[in-house]
Amino acid sequence: MPSMNQFAGPLRKLVVAMDVGTTYSGVGYAILDPGEVPKIQGVTRFPGQENGDFKIPSILYYTQEGQVRAAGAEARDPGMTLVAEDEDLLFVEWFKLHLRPNALESDGLRAADLRPLPPGKTVVEVFGDFLMYLFDCTKKYIIETHPNGASLWSSVQDRIEIVLSHPNGWEGSQQGKMRQAAVYARLVPDTPDGHARVHFVTEGEASLLYCVDNGLAANVIRDGTSIMVIDAGGGTVDISTYQISETHPLTVEEIAPADCLLQGSTRVNMRALEFLKAKLRNSRYGNDEDLMTMMESFEKSTKPTFKDPADRSFIKFGSMRDRDPDVGIRSGQLTLEGVDVAGFFQASIDGIADAVRQQLKLASETVNIAFLVGGFAASPWLYAKLKNVLTSMDMDLSRPDNHTNKAVAEGAVSFFLGHSVTARISRSTYGSTCWFPYDASDPEHVLRHSTKRLKPSGRYSIPDGFSVILEKGIRVGENEELRRHFSLEATEPRTLDHISSEVSCYRGARKSPRWTDIEPECFTTLCTIHADTSRVARQKKQSSNGHYYIQEFDVVLSCGLTEMTAQIAWFENGQEKRGEAKIVYDDVPQAY
Repeated sequence: MPSMNQFAGPLRKLVVAMDVGTTYSGVGYAILDPGEVPKIQGVTRFPGQENGDFKIPSILYYTQEGQVRAAGAEARDPGMTLVAEDEDLLFVEWFKLHLRPNALESDGLRAADLRPLPPGKTVVEVFGDFLMYLFDCTKKYIIETHPNGASLWSSVQDRIEIVLSHPNGWEGSQQGKMRQAAVYARLVPDTPDGHARVHFVTEGEASLLYCVDNGLAANVIRDGTSIMVIDAGGGTVDISTYQISETHPLTVEEIAPADCLLQGSTRVNMRALEFLKAKLRNSRYGNDEDLMTMMESFEKSTKPTFKDPADRSFIKFGSMRDRDPDVGIRSGQLTLEGVDVAGFFQASIDGIADAVRQQLKLASETVNIAFLVGGFAASPWLYAKLKNVLTSMDMDLSRPDNHTNKAVAEGAVSFFLGHSVTARISRSTYGSTCWFPYDASDPEHVLRHSTKRLKPSGRYSIPDGFSVILEKGIRVGENEELRRHFSLEATEPRTLDHISSEVSCYRGARKSPRWTDIEPECFTTLCTIHADTSRVARQKKQSSNGHYYIQEFDVVLSCGLTEMTAQIAWFENGQEKRGEAKIVYDDVPQAY
């Protein structure tokens, strides 16, 4: 296990990492005392769940007025079903999937597959309500567990850093909404300083750091080793591939674009439910209430213990008097053929196998070692099937047996403390839309001849251009910047006092796209950045059309961190100035 450094800050602070999963959530934290080596810990007591579990269900009950009535383990209490019926409460689960990006391959997931959010509640508000609940549980746990806990909490409550984990496929828009949720939950104030206290890490990276920190990869960790981490959770499966550059201090580089599939354990449930609906459509047990009871039993017992399609599986849901031999129900148990249960898993297994093959194809180094972590990793059938598939690819798959359900939460704390991953691979192509100077010798320009416009400088230009700043698959160091030069022209200097630029993402197959009017559906505006250039002394320029002014600037991207930042740079009195690196994420509507 790599040794951690002493905390070098002048004041005590607290780091709280929240892993809000589709089905289960957990919290890790570390108290940072000046001169002391931090100790990463997990919250292991929650209301309604006092037995040392690291995770609680990601579920809530709302009143009709939109107030949280119960959350987490308390919402899973058997008595809450009767309370919910008496008080007409609204049940919410899998809310995290409402946040998924349009660009993430849906793998057949439909809006109808997800329980709707309560009327009048946005996904930001529901996410925020659950963050608030986790934060309150964390506060209570620290106060009750640590000596002089109340005094300890009061000493750090204004210096709490929040780390939020998210699937590999989440992007700027999702990070922006998660930050809004943290503000809504009052975890941080709605100020620039408050926003800066919210940090993001991918679930794949957090899982890797947990495995390394806890010695789960001790027998393979050495300089030059390449490792794939398959984090199989409730909603998504995150696949990340890294190379250990150095072990002391730990330095890790991403060597393939991280991947994300919507093929977590909830998809197994969805396929099982569709099967049961069809099987029981002519049975008196095909009603919603019995189906819900069956699915609860499937989730708790049938799915996690399934390991052999040659054996029958059983779903217990009723009493000894419940029977319907025509559909395999006897003594309150539904019998399922093992091959049918195996079929519920198959699409997830196939999707993961295909993603692993793609990772191996894109990786810049040979990879022979893989770790399977996350809640879905506990499935013996998933592990056995993936073990066989990866063996055929000359890979050794391990499933660390050491509470890996807390891997993301505690690995996220490690991310904040160490920043061990020093380089990442870009998952998409990034750039800015622009006007290109018209070139009559360029066939693509000639095709767009009718769109050319005369600029104040007397030169013609054409719209719909795309200037690439970062190509997909490029290695970017953690502190590396990339920039592209642009200019604006105007006949009135005041119109150049405040400038802005959009940063867009291209997700098509072309290596260096030049035009946004080709495959327009592959381009998405990620953010808009602004700059105050009113203090720039501009000289009047002359053209055949009269006088004009020009403002030159660069769009600067810093893509090596888990949260991409962008800003505008320009020169003022011979010195480079920069606009605030504040990204305003455009709210891209969900395409269901």
